[in-house]
Amino acid sequence: MVTYARVFAVRVIVVGAGEVGSSIAESLSREHDVVVIDIDGDRVDSLTYSLDVLAIQGDGSEIETLEDADIADADMLIASTDDDETNIVTCGTAGVFPDVFTIARVKSPKFLRTWERGDRTFGVDFMVCTDLLAAKTIVGVIGLPTARDVDMFSEGLVQMAEFEIPDDSPVVGQTVQEADRFDSLTFAAIVREDGIVIPRGDTVLGAGDDIVVIGSPESTRKFSAAIAPQQTVPKDIVIVGGSEVGYQVARLLESRDFAPRLIERDETRARWLAEHLPSTTVMQSDATDREFLERENVGDADVLIAALENDQQNLLAGLLADRLGTNRTVAVVDTVEFADLFEAVGIDVAVSPREATAEEITRFTRGRRAENVSVIEGDRAEVMEFEVGEEGKAVGRRIADLASELPPGVVFGAITRDGELISPRGDTIVRHGDHVVVFADADAVGAVTETL
Repeated sequence: MVTYARVFAVRVIVVGAGEVGSSIAESLSREHDVVVIDIDGDRVDSLTYSLDVLAIQGDGSEIETLEDADIADADMLIASTDDDETNIVTCGTAGVFPDVFTIARVKSPKFLRTWERGDRTFGVDFMVCTDLLAAKTIVGVIGLPTARDVDMFSEGLVQMAEFEIPDDSPVVGQTVQEADRFDSLTFAAIVREDGIVIPRGDTVLGAGDDIVVIGSPESTRKFSAAIAPQQTVPKDIVIVGGSEVGYQVARLLESRDFAPRLIERDETRARWLAEHLPSTTVMQSDATDREFLERENVGDADVLIAALENDQQNLLAGLLADRLGTNRTVAVVDTVEFADLFEAVGIDVAVSPREATAEEITRFTRGRRAENVSVIEGDRAEVMEFEVGEEGKAVGRRIADLASELPPGVVFGAITRDGELISPRGDTIVRHGDHVVVFADADAVGAVTETL
């Protein structure tokens, strides 16, 4: 996870009311005055009735439209249309107003690489690359068997992971006290359809439960192995589709000393991929050709990642691999609402680049003192990292006393001090300079922020 300088935004303009823009607007409207601009009148009408935002029809890249949205009084502009160039131009136009912080969503990493080389390149203060973010999410997830989400805190000393307990897991039926056999791991929450449970020692773990844990990366890996002993860190990884997401996944895996296999149908694209991915075996073929998959022993793979150009192809490729015996399937889902459907019909993990992008932008714009923020289950909860200031309310106080003053739904997951991880206990005293990682459900986030 990246640490950002936090920006407090009171009035936010979101340009683009598609899935990403609407999700961002919905989340930010709880705390901020939000204006949404979209060229599509139907989208504008829909937002007007569904969200507590001001929706304006118009071209957000035109200065007149931005003036209609009172951009001179805005603190932040988020350009989130489905067109990279439009988003960059929109941020450049907003740059006429120097006090407005600009965020651009882009799909292509080439714009991100250019932006990273200069100060406010394109007039953009912060840029989020959808394809690269999706690739990082996929690589993070496949490193831990059964993990649905993974994030790092405190410069890598602390890891948050969300695991789904398989039906045949040895921990099914165990209490938290029985399952918690790890020195530096905190069971923060159990996410169920009917709500979030803050686990106690006698809480029983059930099949299908999503468990959020916070602790050292080593303890997290050991817990992952305890949940599914038959699953190990993947060695044979197959990527289906040489799209930008597929290419970025392969590149990131190579940087971690993996040697994946990649299947790409287009001959020209396959040749380019082979030239740019020295440790990846690139095969030019149709990934939905069952005979080819059987011949290449795809059914023996530890993980198959479906990164084709559309949701239907990814679903088909994932289900076919599952039928052949592939241990775990991960599929890219472009349409956000399809993610749950993919997992319901047999895909192990569905990764939505749009949803990941919306969450990344949302947590950047939180406007809190939190160093890092990870959004859990579509804003149902958050894991936050705070650096305790010298005059902070928590300095010199015990964890038990702080917890007693906070609302339900808060768990102190980890503390790092002088480069070392401390598992917080009731008598642990918070000191100036500590980095505290806390789980909080949505209703308790404000109180935690105020205290830390």
